[in-house]
Amino acid sequence: MSATQPPVAYQPDILGAGYEQAALHFPDDYEGKVIATLVRKKAPQSASKAVLYIHGFIDYFFQTEMAEQFNQHGFDFYALDLRKYGRSILPHQKYYNIREIAEYDAEITQALEIIGAEGHDSVLLCGHSTGGLTTTLYAAHHPNHPLIKALWVNSPFYDFNMNPIKRKLGLPGLSRIGKIFPDLQFPSELNKWYTASLHKDLKGEWDFSLDWKKTAYPKVRLSFVSAIFEAQKEIHQGIKIDVPVLVMHSHQTKNPRKWGKDAQTSDVILGVKDIQKYAKKIQGDVTVQSIQNGLHDLVLSQKPVRDSVYQQLFQWLADKGL
Repeated sequence: MSATQPPVAYQPDILGAGYEQAALHFPDDYEGKVIATLVRKKAPQSASKAVLYIHGFIDYFFQTEMAEQFNQHGFDFYALDLRKYGRSILPHQKYYNIREIAEYDAEITQALEIIGAEGHDSVLLCGHSTGGLTTTLYAAHHPNHPLIKALWVNSPFYDFNMNPIKRKLGLPGLSRIGKIFPDLQFPSELNKWYTASLHKDLKGEWDFSLDWKKTAYPKVRLSFVSAIFEAQKEIHQGIKIDVPVLVMHSHQTKNPRKWGKDAQTSDVILGVKDIQKYAKKIQGDVTVQSIQNGLHDLVLSQKPVRDSVYQQLFQWLADKGL
């Protein structure tokens, strides 16, 4: 923390015992006041290593099992609800409304400063989906970082999952339009079964806010399409990361029309071949692991699947000295 930043004031979090949250404040943007929210769950014993987790699109932090797995392995756990998501959405804001991915650097940087000030000397930076894209670029743009010692990305959003012709011919035009008319909306084409496959009141086993992680999001603002497209271009050109990187993805992508096994054993959001393709373009110590029957958010998969995720993750961390 900088000398001018006051000590962080944590409050009890909505997730219950052991979870705390603190609001992080930033200069106003094009919509007005901006905050992000840092959630913390400390390990039972004093820890010098920590995790900072970044969620995906139409998402927020609620994956308590993941936090507790890290705690059990000696990590203090931190997660951000980014600006305009979840705990951080303010009444005057449009959900997820950004112009470029780099806007998130402010909260990631401030969170890392806080984690360092709270007695940690090493951080595993991790992100899911859009958070995986964001953290990959953050790690690439901050070489020799004093805290970041490794990067774990869970189904990172390295490319749009769409018809290759539409992707090649349509996306550049949509991105240009999005810079001029940011609030125009375009069909999202998100599979309707994804959130349903997760929530305990629908067809899954997890409890989370359906206001903050909605069952359907039929349209997306072009400002977001543009921000993602520009960020992905950098990934596609090839980046260099100076810490070990673990990229995980499901073994298959499906787009089920009806509820069934595919919705429970596949990534129904992103193309796993795209993740593989662009993970291989990252220069550095990169490990790519395919998870049999994984969902898009691998840690929300069925129990035998997520047990495998954690086993492979913590083995990799041990191999890298973390």
